[in-house]
Amino acid sequence: MSAETGADTGKSELSRSIGLWQLTSIGIGGTIGTGIFFILSQAVPMAGPAVVWSFVIAAVVAGLTAVCYAELAGAVPVSGSSYSYAYATLGELTALGVGACLLLEWGVAGAAVAVGWSEYVNQFLQNLFGFQIPEALANAPEQGGIVNLPAVLLVVMCSLLLIRGASESTTINAVMVLIKIGVLIMFVFIGVQGWNAGNLVPFAPEGFGGVTAAAGVIFFSFIGLDGVATAGEEAKNPHRNLPLAIMISLVVVTIMYVLVCLVAVAAQSTPDFEGQEAGLAQILMNVTGAEWPGTVLAAGAIISIFSVTLVSLYGQTRILFAMSRDGMVPPVLHKVNPRTLTPVRNTTIVAVVVSVLAGFIPINFLAEMTSVGTLVAFFTVSIGVMILRRTAPDLKRGFKVPFYPVTPILSAAGCIYVIQGLRAVTLIVFVIWIAVAVMWYFGYSRHHSHLGRHEHVGLASDAPEGADER
Repeated sequence: MSAETGADTGKSELSRSIGLWQLTSIGIGGTIGTGIFFILSQAVPMAGPAVVWSFVIAAVVAGLTAVCYAELAGAVPVSGSSYSYAYATLGELTALGVGACLLLEWGVAGAAVAVGWSEYVNQFLQNLFGFQIPEALANAPEQGGIVNLPAVLLVVMCSLLLIRGASESTTINAVMVLIKIGVLIMFVFIGVQGWNAGNLVPFAPEGFGGVTAAAGVIFFSFIGLDGVATAGEEAKNPHRNLPLAIMISLVVVTIMYVLVCLVAVAAQSTPDFEGQEAGLAQILMNVTGAEWPGTVLAAGAIISIFSVTLVSLYGQTRILFAMSRDGMVPPVLHKVNPRTLTPVRNTTIVAVVVSVLAGFIPINFLAEMTSVGTLVAFFTVSIGVMILRRTAPDLKRGFKVPFYPVTPILSAAGCIYVIQGLRAVTLIVFVIWIAVAVMWYFGYSRHHSHLGRHEHVGLASDAPEGADER
């Protein structure tokens, strides 16, 4: 696959311009965002203060998968993340199914994050200028509005930055990551002053079922770890930097999530989280009796969620780029601008679709659909590690999964466990989505496959004349 893409021979359509710190920032920037700044209002009513354990469960499953990602990212350093890993280990049809999951994971996540962003924009405007964006222009139709205009504007701004260039985008993202970590550390230090042990009782009002259900909803907040792998073809020294960036991201994200969540549920009673907008900012204002901490946090959230949306759109465009290059989707999605070396048409199409989702669909459904797509992609990566160990044992690997094969087996089992806790309607919609993907494969992809013959990057097939290249 590395030879076909030209990633290491200078024939790739993309450029290796992203270093270790930028890669790590993709992981952290794509993960710390809406999951902690907004999703507590969805998850705490489900699990109570035990939502802390929901984050831990999600982190453990994500952590097990992260080490699997680290091995495959170092061994197969090309664009496409888990789609490309499935393509290498499980074949075209399975890979297309994973690609469909990644469309949910990245496209829908970008929309969900953008929806949460608009709430912090309103909080910031209210605190600083005393006015808010009218409800009709700040909410989806189901929530009593016409369109979520701030969410749409966010997607447009991120797409313009991505069109500018990958290196420029990731550098700006790295700066935003430093800001968001600083803001969350501020929340922990100020919020802990409002610690009230009484808010932790009852700890798990809905029992363990509520804890696992909340874990399913918040799992989408860990997808940034997958974002590092989508940069495989643009990473410098990928065999070393990709695994290292994934592991650093996992450690930083898990520590920040658990600390912020614990302080939040101790500083505010469970009923107050229900339907709360810009929750962390409101908690700080309640603790201090002043508006400035909430204003600072709202500003930090605006920057933070911008970063997450940027990574989500980046991941989506690179997945579609890899799928298009393989012939799974139309070729327009892998054409790059010769000056910026970015897939401009691809990015524009993604921006339009995600803008529509962000503008007209509420966040709770978007979050669950993102979670199920992420979980299935993670499951595939776990299986892919075991298959590649058997089919290519001598392949160069910059990192190897510890405690093999126990770790990938536990990772796959953990994904299945969290999936079964999701709502039935989410799973039904997901099954329909995969059925559509299968029909697309037999109607289009199977007849346009470039497997083994990537003429569009100047590489011919090595298959004997007359052989069935597919």
